[in-house]
Amino acid sequence: MKAGKVPESILKRSIIKQIKTTRPEILVGAAVGEDCAVVELADDEVYVMSTDPITGTSHDIGSLAVHVTANDIASSGAEVIGVMLSVLLPEGTGEEELKTIMKQVEETCHELNIQTIGGHTEVTRVVNQPVITVTGVGKVKKDSYITTGGARPGDDVVVTKWIGLEGTAIIAREKEGMLKERFPEAFVRKAAGFDKYISVVPEAAIAVKHGVSAMHDVTEGGIFGALWEVAEASGVGLDIDLMSIPVKQETIEVCELFGMNPYQLISSGSMLITAREGHDLVRELEKEGIHAVVIGKVTRSNDRVIINEDERRFLEPPGADELYKIYEA
Repeated sequence: MKAGKVPESILKRSIIKQIKTTRPEILVGAAVGEDCAVVELADDEVYVMSTDPITGTSHDIGSLAVHVTANDIASSGAEVIGVMLSVLLPEGTGEEELKTIMKQVEETCHELNIQTIGGHTEVTRVVNQPVITVTGVGKVKKDSYITTGGARPGDDVVVTKWIGLEGTAIIAREKEGMLKERFPEAFVRKAAGFDKYISVVPEAAIAVKHGVSAMHDVTEGGIFGALWEVAEASGVGLDIDLMSIPVKQETIEVCELFGMNPYQLISSGSMLITAREGHDLVRELEKEGIHAVVIGKVTRSNDRVIINEDERRFLEPPGADELYKIYEA
């Protein structure tokens, strides 16, 4: 396709036609010439909105883009109802690639019951791979939303699934050849398949019913970054047991190969939760097949401490994500 706005015929054929999942709250959705969506909510409900770009990979970006934004909104205790997409494509992109991206978007929207309600698609020379930015819209009762800054002294700190899932999957796909020189093919295939764990929408729904004080999906900066952000937003301290933080062996080995710290690796698929009865929440999550662990406590101190047996270290504000090291390798 040539630079500029995607032609209307392609817009209808490869984008609009792919959108099949609908929601009753959406009064005006994606259509040719429509620049705005219209969403109807009840009097006692509020909007929750989030936006995120996908720039670290070009593999399955349609699915990943929806999951990342849905995770952000689920972390607030809200139900995601719609997404808007901004899709930037490099010159020479074929229509079939655009259609594949939209197929990924729609399959993920169908899985999560989300409607694509609009957006913008453009071919431009300023990008050298497809870039998608997704803005999500969610709804929640006015007195029921959850913030990152709600953690309270005495709360347990819970982590779901395993850290580094998203980063490991991206590395396994972006550096497949290099990994196969070091590891068996089955190992690389398993690591690439960690993207099946990316959604935290199910655990968010369980956590909301249980009653939690704060939720934060673990994204750029990894678990160390997420812990810092929750503590900083809440004005509290933390005592965290490093050895309790759940991590897959594949993540550890991939990180060792590239000289990465797995605790600072992008980790969509893992939710950080604070709750008064964390062990009860873990049991509820395990009943639904979601692995979860209590990794520490919220404290009244301003110290954010990571404990590794007899060693104590202090958390620092998050820096650049470890994922970017693969592009230096």
